[in-house]
Amino acid sequence: MRLYAIGDIHGHLKLLHGAHALIAADRAACGDTRAPVVHIGDLVDRGPDSAGVIADLMQGQAEGQPWHVLKGNHDRMFVNFLTDPWARDTGLRSDLTWLHPRLGGSQTLASYGLREPGDRPVDKVHPEALAAVPQAQRDWLNDLPTYLLLGDVLFVHAGIRPGVDLRDQTEDDLLWIRAGFLEDRRDHGALVVHGHTAISDATHYGNRLNIDSSAAYGGPLSAVVIEGHDAWLLTPKGRQRLAPQSP
Repeated sequence: MRLYAIGDIHGHLKLLHGAHALIAADRAACGDTRAPVVHIGDLVDRGPDSAGVIADLMQGQAEGQPWHVLKGNHDRMFVNFLTDPWARDTGLRSDLTWLHPRLGGSQTLASYGLREPGDRPVDKVHPEALAAVPQAQRDWLNDLPTYLLLGDVLFVHAGIRPGVDLRDQTEDDLLWIRAGFLEDRRDHGALVVHGHTAISDATHYGNRLNIDSSAAYGGPLSAVVIEGHDAWLLTPKGRQRLAPQSP
């Protein structure tokens, strides 16, 4: 089974279009136009066009593209803010809110046309956000799945709690986990393809594949192709094998 995946987008619509173009070129070379494409979550925040990213993905799915989109922690924080601007995500540090400059919520609201959302009182910003974000987008974001198992490849935003059955994983872990997962070298059965933890380049660790190559911080947006447990980074010059690192 041939599978494609795209890392954390964080509001970078142009990078998303570039990633889809690389996938289209690889599909054409393989003669395979219907292989699934999994977007690993964190569609929003920090980048300039979160609204455009959401609209583009929704449109592609509506047109029948074989696209799967997972929920990331930033996507959940966005929905939570729209539901209750005073609510705090359980995975977020107590001294931060979604509108804190480190999180990028203000950039997301600005992409919907809100003026200086991070510099005004929340009770003024919230009704403007409700008016600006279409209900259909809110519902779509809220209903995004937290993981996708295709064959022996498990796609999830942040990772899994090692040793816990997939059916018993918590949403908090699937969207936020780092400690306890990143350092674990055991075989998880399925190859875990994830993002959430920003690194400089997509990296294969044998039991997991991290494809968050720091688009949120000026890095590239990685698009990969996976066949079995083997993976390749897609580049303008073709495939670049991601060899598993030794423990």
